[in-house]
Amino acid sequence: MTPEDLRERDHRYRRVRDAMDEQGLDALLAFAPGWRRENVRYLTDAPVKGSVALALLPATGDPCAFTVRHADAAAIAAAGWVTDCTTVALPEDTEPAGRLTGRLRDLAPRRLGVAHLELLPAFLDDVLRKALPGTEIVSATALMDGVRLVKSDWELARMRRSAEVCEAGWRAFVDVLEPGLPEYRIVAEVEAEIKRRGAEDNFMLIASGGDEVRGMTPPGPRLLEDGDMVRTELTPQMDGYWLQICRSAVVGTPSDGQRRSFDLFNESVEAGLSVVRPGVTAHEVAKAQNDVFRKYGYGEYCTSQYTRVRGHGHGLHLDETPIIEGNETVLPEGAVFIIHPNTYTPLAGYHVLGDPVTVTATGPEILISTERKLFSTAEERAS
Repeated sequence: MTPEDLRERDHRYRRVRDAMDEQGLDALLAFAPGWRRENVRYLTDAPVKGSVALALLPATGDPCAFTVRHADAAAIAAAGWVTDCTTVALPEDTEPAGRLTGRLRDLAPRRLGVAHLELLPAFLDDVLRKALPGTEIVSATALMDGVRLVKSDWELARMRRSAEVCEAGWRAFVDVLEPGLPEYRIVAEVEAEIKRRGAEDNFMLIASGGDEVRGMTPPGPRLLEDGDMVRTELTPQMDGYWLQICRSAVVGTPSDGQRRSFDLFNESVEAGLSVVRPGVTAHEVAKAQNDVFRKYGYGEYCTSQYTRVRGHGHGLHLDETPIIEGNETVLPEGAVFIIHPNTYTPLAGYHVLGDPVTVTATGPEILISTERKLFSTAEERAS
């Protein structure tokens, strides 16, 4: 473990313990099912891959971890942040399970916070409550969401590497577009490029066609046609951290409706960027974007009938605190999120456009350098 890693580990444990103290927690147990591993990754810096992992951070003393895979225990040990990791088998093997409950009994916390308590299987919830009959067990999910919201310089450095992979993936996306190409071939080219650059994973949606397109899906066999707009959310993961780029490109030359649609969405992104500063709320960022649509008579397309969010947080989970109207989450300096007013309008169908940013003392820093424009294969290949 490098000196920088050691400082980052200590910084994280201080932040979590400060939040625990504010909420009167004697210990925090981070639970990671197979699809939500961000809190265990935050406490261990280890890429666990099994169906269950847990990290226990007491108010004082050393943390420990429990996994159902020997490979995950080895990964946690290799990271060096948590040196005490036990492989357990739940619920069949009661003796290994006893190592988890035994550690908790030794701590005897009056109040235990469980991050992702809402996702805890009933059998594991029963194990905890039977082992700790005098302990108040509460959710610590929001606590960890708040801690992870502020990114350190160490984390931002990793996210900037993700940004470079985002840009390379988008270049591969545009380069391959041509009539007759199936959607799944586009995604295959992008996956090959970003995995070549070290991406651990990738979340990607796509849609191709005209103004009939209402949303994005996983890639299918549809063949591209001249005049299609091809939309994507491309979200690679590097060193645990996800970052997204949202762009649309036209096969051939854009139509007037496609250009007008881009202008609308670009103005909306700019409006969202213009209000970003420390202390602004997610609501204010979303409202600034939606007000542009309302100004031009497209306000109905900001509703849940046509869209979901106007952006969302990034970090160790790919879709963190959502940026929607009515969400009063305060965005502090160091928060990272993407501004994307992705939705359907009758101008050109579903349109995708957005940039990831970090909140700085003076406003937003855009984390990617890819130009925000309506890409077209005709113009790209003529240049």
